[in-house]
Amino acid sequence: MSKMTRYVGWRIMLMIPTLFGIMLLNFALTQMAPGGPIEQLIAEAAGSNNGIMSRVGDEGDVDTPSFGESQSFYRGADQLDPAFIAELEKEFGFDKPPAERFINMMWRYLRFDFGESFFRGGDVISLTVERLPVSITLGLWATLIAYWVSIPLGIAKAVRDGSPFDFWTSGVIFVGYAIPSFVIAILLILIFSSGTFFDWFPLRGLVGEGWRDWPLHEQIGSYIWHTTLPVLAMVLGSFAFLTMLTKNSFLDQLSQHYVLTARAKGLTEKKVLYGHVFRNAMLIVIAGLPGTLIGILFTGVLMIEVIFSLDGLGLLAFEAALARDYPIVFGALYLTTLLGLFLRLISDLVYTMVDPRIDFESLHV
Repeated sequence: MSKMTRYVGWRIMLMIPTLFGIMLLNFALTQMAPGGPIEQLIAEAAGSNNGIMSRVGDEGDVDTPSFGESQSFYRGADQLDPAFIAELEKEFGFDKPPAERFINMMWRYLRFDFGESFFRGGDVISLTVERLPVSITLGLWATLIAYWVSIPLGIAKAVRDGSPFDFWTSGVIFVGYAIPSFVIAILLILIFSSGTFFDWFPLRGLVGEGWRDWPLHEQIGSYIWHTTLPVLAMVLGSFAFLTMLTKNSFLDQLSQHYVLTARAKGLTEKKVLYGHVFRNAMLIVIAGLPGTLIGILFTGVLMIEVIFSLDGLGLLAFEAALARDYPIVFGALYLTTLLGLFLRLISDLVYTMVDPRIDFESLHV
């Protein structure tokens, strides 16, 4: 068995307790958080029972909520029939102890069975698959553009370290880094979509209405037009770190002895920079790619989707969290955590593609 195979196997085995711990922590937090799906239905039932009884089953053996005495610990349930509350608990699975519910949930999740949404009337997998392409495309575009801008800019800053160009670009970069992406999104909307200054871009959506009937080039143009501001907001909030990381990595390599030796041999500065320095300096930048993608895909894109009303996974998870739709919340958490762990494993494997001198035994700590 090769060193790489052993390392990959060890990392995959390590994913199991990591994933379990993250899910357990979040499950415990939801148990302590106020409110829940049952409380929401109770609040609706207390005002009007229209449509509530159909939510708790078709047997018809549960009495209409009555305004009698109840010993339920749910807030607002004092005037509802205990049998009605018990049926709600059974429907949502809250009739079992928390430990049993968590074990059952994890057993289903290991088989990628995420159950049904509490309030959306569909299974979690279908809802996730439907929304995931939107988030992935936004995240990939933002990541690619961020790297496309950051790497050349970081190299230029390293070569011109201490110059006016380095000074002024650093000022712009740090201002962009200090402003959260959702604030940048709001500013972009005020400037380019509100009509106060300009009215160049749409306020919401990924494409225009009726786009399916348009020619292909118009569909592509509509998609670019609608996603320009969301992607720009995500890029401006993420490329500062990548730029400074690239610059500092190149500065560190430019001070190494092998660079002085290459220059002493009469190699051109371009040959030294891209023939010798680039490979070593890009190691740490490449290692940051999965983290950047995860940050953009599952953090930065969340508020962007909310602000621009983009029907992606981030918006779905946000709405599910507000509604306490736990199957969607935990299903999305499970999938994104698993994806993040695999992306971090891939980043380690990419190290060897960039620099074959890396020994997997040294990574197996």
